Amino acid sequence: MFYSPRMSIRFAGMSPTSWRRVRWLMCAVLMGTSTPSFAWSDHTLGTWQALAVMPAIAQAPAVTVESLDSFLAAEDSGLAKLLVQEEEWDQHNVPDYPPRPQALQFQADGPAATRRQRFMTALRINPNCELALFLQMRPGTPPPPGSELPWTEVTTLRHDNTVRNDRFERLQQGESVAVLEVIATASGEPDDGLDIGLWEDNGTPYGRTYGFGKQPFGDPALEFSSQAPFHMGFYHESPIIYKAAGFLRRTYPEYRIHLYQSLAKFALQTRHPYWGWRFAGWALHYVQDLTQPYHATVLPGVSTVRMLWINAVDIGGWHGPKERAIRRVSNRHLALENYQYHRMREAYLHNNPDDALLRALRDTSKDAAQAPWSDTTPRRVVSHQAHAWAERTDRMLVQAVPAKYISDPDYVFEQTEPDIDLAAVLKTVPKKMQDEMTQLVSALMQHFGTQTRTFITSLAEP
Repeated sequence: MFYSPRMSIRFAGMSPTSWRRVRWLMCAVLMGTSTPSFAWSDHTLGTWQALAVMPAIAQAPAVTVESLDSFLAAEDSGLAKLLVQEEEWDQHNVPDYPPRPQALQFQADGPAATRRQRFMTALRINPNCELALFLQMRPGTPPPPGSELPWTEVTTLRHDNTVRNDRFERLQQGESVAVLEVIATASGEPDDGLDIGLWEDNGTPYGRTYGFGKQPFGDPALEFSSQAPFHMGFYHESPIIYKAAGFLRRTYPEYRIHLYQSLAKFALQTRHPYWGWRFAGWALHYVQDLTQPYHATVLPGVSTVRMLWINAVDIGGWHGPKERAIRRVSNRHLALENYQYHRMREAYLHNNPDDALLRALRDTSKDAAQAPWSDTTPRRVVSHQAHAWAERTDRMLVQAVPAKYISDPDYVFEQTEPDIDLAAVLKTVPKKMQDEMTQLVSALMQHFGTQTRTFITSLAEP
């Protein structure tokens, strides 16, 4: 984004009313762009590939499946201490962190019948999640006979699963499963409802008690929109944007990453490897979300100056530029994810490990240059890299994807054509456009793979 000290001086003199209008514009844009907050569609597809080349995970001994109730019963005292320490860390290290109400603190001496619910409440996640024991199946692979788990037991979202056609295997306590499968399956779970309805204006009883306040952006009346502030990290915008829209600072993937990372370490150290790796997969989801440029940048392709110009003409009664900006960014966000999902799914269905996207996920050539994982990595490295790629991603989408899908203000992606498969569409366009899209998404998938392995290495090492 273009920004200069002269702009700062000029905009610093704007009236409070003008700043409120800019804030309103930013909120309106985010209401239009934050609802498609999957980041990468079906994280499990990417995690399988990224960790398949990591011997410490791919060749790890199988672990024993354990119910959450069993884990909590064995370790409630240690968990109570851990969650107190975690709350202290959050308050000192997560900017604009909303403290957990004291009444939600997990107590080790509480009744066994409410232990699971009290634990989920202390984590401030959706208490309606069943947290079933399951594995996600690879596309085209059916679950073993008699073991299929209905998708309604995996997610609290009541969307139509026919679009993705995911299938799941029910696990039983005591059976053995591969570590890779546990992590990969768990890396998709946060998109299945863990962060739904947590704000006080979402109309849920738990949202009114969790202490997060009102949803900072997005439409609180739309179910899936409510998870967006936990899955996006706007850490690298122009200072002028934060002045106009301070609510952008209220994004909390760092909180989720550190919480689940701490739980993973605790579970592994106390010899509960199934939950150790499942919590690791949960943390990994938010790390992977931050590799998506549209989750690390508010309006890729729109400069700070243009944002303020859009606001000015909207105030004057010309609403078209604002409406087009909202539609354009939303369509491009969704187009990128749609292409990634359908292309990767097709590669799995046709048993094609040499597909460029799958190869990029397994590409370890840049792993050695990556610094070891630290508490600052999500903000300082992962989201910073995605933000740096945002403008490039937007430009390349414009070059590679037919304008109908990403630049036509009358086209609403995945609504005008609900069953759109952009990977199939791009097979019909000139090869140059196909190659540009392949190169773009392959580069982003390499980022996904490298950050995935960097994070998991911090847990897999002795």
